[in-house]
Amino acid sequence: MHAVALTRYLPIDDPAALLDVELPQPVPGAHDLLVRVQAVSVNPVDTKLRAPKPQVEAQPKVLGYDAAGTVAAAGAEVQGFRPGDRVYYAGDVTRPGSNAEFQLVDARLAAAMPRTLDFAAAAALPLVAITAWELLFQRMPFDSEQGGRGKSLLVIGSAGGVGSIAIQLARRAGFTVIATASRPDSADWCRAMGAQHVANHREPLAPQLAALGFDTIDAALNLADTDHYWDELGALLAPQGHVGLIVEPKGALRIGDPYKAKCIGIHWEFMFARARFKTPDMAEQGRILARVAQLVDAGELQGIQRETLMPINAANLREAHRRLESGRSIGKLVLAGW
Repeated sequence: MHAVALTRYLPIDDPAALLDVELPQPVPGAHDLLVRVQAVSVNPVDTKLRAPKPQVEAQPKVLGYDAAGTVAAAGAEVQGFRPGDRVYYAGDVTRPGSNAEFQLVDARLAAAMPRTLDFAAAAALPLVAITAWELLFQRMPFDSEQGGRGKSLLVIGSAGGVGSIAIQLARRAGFTVIATASRPDSADWCRAMGAQHVANHREPLAPQLAALGFDTIDAALNLADTDHYWDELGALLAPQGHVGLIVEPKGALRIGDPYKAKCIGIHWEFMFARARFKTPDMAEQGRILARVAQLVDAGELQGIQRETLMPINAANLREAHRRLESGRSIGKLVLAGW
């Protein structure tokens, strides 16, 4: 089967950073779906795993942690799926990724993709939808239906994939959403996703929020730079507020006052945790994706695919990584077709 892989960890401008390769087609285990991959999208985890380091892989390593495709075969213990089903999923960072014609994924991590989306649009959603849902409604103590009513939510770094879905989910749950963006096009995107207000995260946030009528905020998602905004969020969050984080800090963070004094909840999200540690509730990710598909098909969530490159090959994946590493990406970049 065709695939895109690496054996060395190189800068993305090196033609050998990602290579077109031929690999054997995998065979599903008891809980696996064998999926014929039709479209994939690129996330920061792909660029971080590919980032330069001295390590060398003895066998080609396939990245990619978002996919939509059709079920080619199912393992003996799989229930609820059969060949020909159109599915979407983010997969498992400990297994070969989706940048291949065929991929194995634990069926508990997958769901039927939205009926109203094509493969490319569906592939833009799984990782970021699971991340945003788990962070807002499972790590943080907010109900997905009415949990934000009467509350304010600040989303730092809102124009990327997670922010694009988090804005929509938070609005649906009743939050007043203040997004942050530093460029006119990213600010416009955040408003299109449903943010009622947009602040510039390159300027001090407190005076901007005060001008909008917010002396404090009830909750915040820092999707950009954990260290940079730590002190400012500690000051902005209301007593018994909550902060959600997805980016590993570069240095030590003080988690005492004002976080302790205000009893602020600190919540980490890493969507691969369930699959990586084989938690008893792995199937929750399939349930989240099934619910997201329902909301998309009902018109309550909109897709976040902004551009599609064709076909799926090493040159286009290197270009996708290059754009993501620029820090200027908006929404999701998708690759489709072989």
